[in-house]
Order: sequence, then structure tokens, then C-alpha cells
Amino acid sequence: MLALCISGIFSLGFTGKSDTNKIHWMSFDEAVKLNEQHPKKIFIDIYTDWCGWCKRMDATTYTDPKIINLINTYYYAVRLNAETADTFHFKGHAFYNQKPHTKGYANELATSLMDDKMEYPTTVYMDETFSRLTYVQSYLTVADLKPILKFFAEDKYKTMNFDDFKKSETSQGGN
Repeated sequence: MLALCISGIFSLGFTGKSDTNKIHWMSFDEAVKLNEQHPKKIFIDIYTDWCGWCKRMDATTYTDPKIINLINTYYYAVRLNAETADTFHFKGHAFYNQKPHTKGYANELATSLMDDKMEYPTTVYMDETFSRLTYVQSYLTVADLKPILKFFAEDKYKTMNFDDFKKSETSQGGN
């Protein structure tokens, strides 16, 4: 019995309170609040309910253990429905959807993050100060997403370009 209790304590210590088999998605507002206390990079998945490629990325890329680990370790992961009727207050500005509940009308937060180029899915990468690093508008496989996540998580973007990083990852085996 004691061995079982000790085993349980150790497993809690290693896995934490939350499910390590899923990305810890949160709202944009939650990420802003958490970032005030403990700064991390921000990963934003911008999707719509009707986007087939978004659903495929949810079912494939976002279920991969390596992707889950990278995102949960280095980023606050935000899910942002581009067509949400929610209003966001950020950096002194209110972002809202001028025609909520109307397909094709996006929230201003999504349009600003995507430079008004509304394609889905889009992944946005921000640093700890909420400065946008880049965005990628495409369905991303695990092989596509993993180097991007590592590039920003490891701050390689500060010292090298992405193509050189990918070459170095490939030559090292790309763990």
C-alpha cells in the first residue's frame, strides 16, 4: 500500500495537475492574465467552425505528443475563433466583431493578427511582450509545425533565419 501511495505521489509530481495528452488551450484573455504573472511566448490557433483544414489539424497535428509537449512547455496556447462575437480589451483597444454571428465576418483581433488576410487555419506566434513574431496561414503537419515551435521556443529567431535553423535541425536529427 505504501508503495502504491509513493508511486502516486511521484506520478503527480511528473505529470502535474493537468492532462499531458492534450494541449492546454485557453482564451486570449486568460493568456494575457497568465503572461502578466509568468511571461511565456504565445501560440494562437485562429480557426473557424466551418474550416475543414482546421478540424483536420485539430485531429492530427495537435494530437501528436511532441507537438503537445512543445506547446505546453514553451507557450500559452490560445484558441481563437476568428468569427467570435466576444469583445477583447487589449493594450487600450477594444476588438470586436462588427457583424457577430454572421459567417465571414471576423473579430478585429483576428483580422489585426492576420493583417486582414483571412485564411484558415492560421497560427500566430508572439513573444512574451505580445509582439507578433510571425504568422503562418496553412494546414501544418507535425513535420511542418515542430521546427517552427522550436525556432521560437529556443529563441533561435534572434540569431539566425528559419531556413538555416531548419537545415541545422535536419543535420542534427531534429529531435
